[in-house]
Amino acid sequence: MKYRQAGDAGPLLPVVSLGLWQRFGEDGDPLTQRAIIRGALELGVNHFDLANNYGPPPGGAEIRFGKVLQSDLKRQRDSIIISTKAGYPMWPGPHGAGGTRKHLLASLDQSLGRMGLDYVDIFYSHRRDMDTPLEETMSALALAVRQGKARHAGISSYNVADTHTCIQIARRLNMPTLIHQPSYSIVNRWIEEDGLLDALGKERVGCVSFAPMAQGLLSNRYLQGISRDSRAALGKHPKPKVITVDFLDRLSLLQALADRRGQTLAQLSISWALKDQRVTSTAIGVSSVAQLRENVDAINSVQFTTGDLSEIDDLFLDWQMNMWRP
Repeated sequence: MKYRQAGDAGPLLPVVSLGLWQRFGEDGDPLTQRAIIRGALELGVNHFDLANNYGPPPGGAEIRFGKVLQSDLKRQRDSIIISTKAGYPMWPGPHGAGGTRKHLLASLDQSLGRMGLDYVDIFYSHRRDMDTPLEETMSALALAVRQGKARHAGISSYNVADTHTCIQIARRLNMPTLIHQPSYSIVNRWIEEDGLLDALGKERVGCVSFAPMAQGLLSNRYLQGISRDSRAALGKHPKPKVITVDFLDRLSLLQALADRRGQTLAQLSISWALKDQRVTSTAIGVSSVAQLRENVDAINSVQFTTGDLSEIDDLFLDWQMNMWRP
């Protein structure tokens, strides 16, 4: 595994992190989940990315991860980076979601309880709450750090203007560490268009991107259309309407490029997301240990020729998806 530091004052992270958004709730096999978590650590993937609402049901992923942590990995806690988030709806009433001090701190306490932890390494505001001043959101994150319930704080899917404001507030609150988690892939480049990636690089803020395979869209799963067991067929992201004949033609050409590079489509997509040193890490989701090993191997091929990059841009620069763009 290779590691990059998240900005000037953030933690050292593996360039590939394991996201527990999909298949780590009660609908997943606990033995497979345990094997994936243990397999990740064996590969040097020591960053596990969660959120309060990951499941199903919401909170389910934290409960399942916490059981494996307590039974198998308790002695390795100091070698593991664990992140969680709050912001999406979790319980009824005015404090069940958002970026308020009440919701963020109450949700963090609940997350720690579900995982059996005293602290997490990174605690994120999962989304911008337009009804809550950024000062309140950032002060809640700073308090979590001061209380020792989080080692570092972050924001997820904030646009560049709000990110600049958060950085300024964090510095004023004497909280120099700030990590941003945006979506980023070949078919979802909003952080380039918005200027966010440039801003994170200039401000020396860590960037932990997610969905480099665009929810499985940039893999061989859809090369022949929509299979019955795919996320699209099950009504999840990506939606079937985006998998058009035109998209499949482009995907086939991207597959040809991956073949020439000696990679799978998934590996190519992960390598592309990591080609820029401003991206500290990219969080991937997997359904098996074999898939995890195959995808982690992408870290050995993050160099692209100018011709490769031009070919990718020609295929997808005019075909972009709005995935979690603020």
